[in-house]
Amino acid sequence: MSTTAQETPDNAIEIDDLRKVYAARGGEPEKEALKGVSLAIPRGSIFGLLGPNGAGKSTLINILAGLVNKTSGSVRIWGFDQDTNPRMSRASIGVVPQELHLDPFFTPREAMEIQAGLYGVKPADRRTESLLTALGLGDKMNVGARSLSGGMKRRLLIGKALAHSPPVLILDEPTAGVDIDLRRQLWDYVRELNAGGVTIILTTHYLEEAEEMCDRIAIINHGTVIADESKDALLGRLDRKTVTIVPVAPLSTVPQTLASQAAIETTITPDGALAITYSRREASLGTLLELTHSAGIEIRDVTTSEAGLEGVFLDMVSPT
Repeated sequence: MSTTAQETPDNAIEIDDLRKVYAARGGEPEKEALKGVSLAIPRGSIFGLLGPNGAGKSTLINILAGLVNKTSGSVRIWGFDQDTNPRMSRASIGVVPQELHLDPFFTPREAMEIQAGLYGVKPADRRTESLLTALGLGDKMNVGARSLSGGMKRRLLIGKALAHSPPVLILDEPTAGVDIDLRRQLWDYVRELNAGGVTIILTTHYLEEAEEMCDRIAIINHGTVIADESKDALLGRLDRKTVTIVPVAPLSTVPQTLASQAAIETTITPDGALAITYSRREASLGTLLELTHSAGIEIRDVTTSEAGLEGVFLDMVSPT
C-alpha cells in the first residue's frame, strides 16, 4: 500500500505525551501503563526500545499497531496522525509480534496473499514469492504452516509484516527461542531492509543484539521514558571502567597502596591478576599503574574493559 501523501518525514514515528490507563476490573485497581511517553524515532534508523517486563513496551507497541486504544496523547506514523488518518497510519507500519500466531491450515504463500489482500495490495503489486525466497522459505511456500519449524514460522511472520511494503517495521523480540545461525540470518536481512530505507524498531531481551544493531535506544521503565539517545551517548553514561593488571608473579592479596584507595574497587582474580574497577572521573589508568608499580609489582600485561549496554540498562532500571 502506498503512503505517498507525505513522502519522507524527518521522523518515522512521533509520539507526544502518550498515556494509557487500563480501567479497574476483577478486583484489580486501574493501572497507568504509559505515563506521558514522548518519542521521536528518526526515519531510516534502527531504534531499540528496551525495558524490563511490565515496563509498558507491549502497550506502546500495541497502540502503534492499532490494537489498543490510547487514553490520551498523539501518535504520528510516517507523518499520518493516528486519530485523523488511522487507515494510512496503520498502513505505514508492519509489526512482527513476539507470539507465533499463524493459521496452521494455510501455506506460507496463502498466508502472505491474504495479508497483502487485507491491505488492498493489488495482485500485480504483491511480493509474495520474492519475500518468501529472501526469508529462506522459497522451498516451503506450498506446505502447511503447521509443518514449519519455530524459526521458519518467525520468518513467515516477518514476511507477513512486510506484505504491504510498510516504511516502518516493528520487531518485538524477533529472535526469542531462535538458534544462533538463524538469529544471524535474521539480522542480516534486517540490515538489508534498513539499508533499503525501512525504519526498524526493535525490542529485545538480548542486550548484546541491541548494542550491535541499534543506532539509537530508548529505555522505558514503569511507563516512563528514562533514556532516549544515541547508543554511543547511552553507553557513555556509565562511567565505570575495569583494568586487569597481570603481574609477572601471581598475587594473593591486594597491595596496600591500592587497597587504601576509596575511589576504586580491587579484587584478585583466580589466576593471580589484579582487577581494578574505577570511575574515570575520580581516577586514571596512569595513576593506577603508578600505584601498582610503587607496590613493587612487575607488570606483564594490562587489559581494560568498559561496561556494555547491559551494564547501562541494569544501572538505570535497578532500584536505588
